[in-house]
Amino acid sequence: MNDKKQVPQTGSYAIGRFIQQLRKLERHPRTFGDGGALTPGEIHTIDAIGTEGSLLMSELAQHMGVTKGAVTQVITRLQAKELVERVHDPADFRVVLVSLTEKGRSAYLAHQQLHESFYKELYAQFDQKEIEIFEACLDKLVAHLQP
Repeated sequence: MNDKKQVPQTGSYAIGRFIQQLRKLERHPRTFGDGGALTPGEIHTIDAIGTEGSLLMSELAQHMGVTKGAVTQVITRLQAKELVERVHDPADFRVVLVSLTEKGRSAYLAHQQLHESFYKELYAQFDQKEIEIFEACLDKLVAHLQP
């Protein structure tokens, strides 16, 4: 007798397809507002800054779960695209804060609208009970994928 739990092929196949689709989305730049083509990493950096207003580079790195070096590279690209600016803190000139430019704010707001539209469309396809089950399943999947 085999006590191992049988994993249904359809479930693992569906999860695999879902992960593959997410990977595809993460590879392709998209246009957000006046920001031009932005990679997912760039728009998520803009999103983090837009949510907070302005951040220290170390705070941004911690918020995004990456190194300060990685954040510096993204911020340098975003600064070249005129989406962010580095500003000295008036209280302590040694401290540099990162904030959005008007162009960056446009990209941030367009990204927010994309999320709102996505969730509105998604929730229109499910009833409240299905949404609760779906979110509970996602929570379990995310917890399972934690290193």
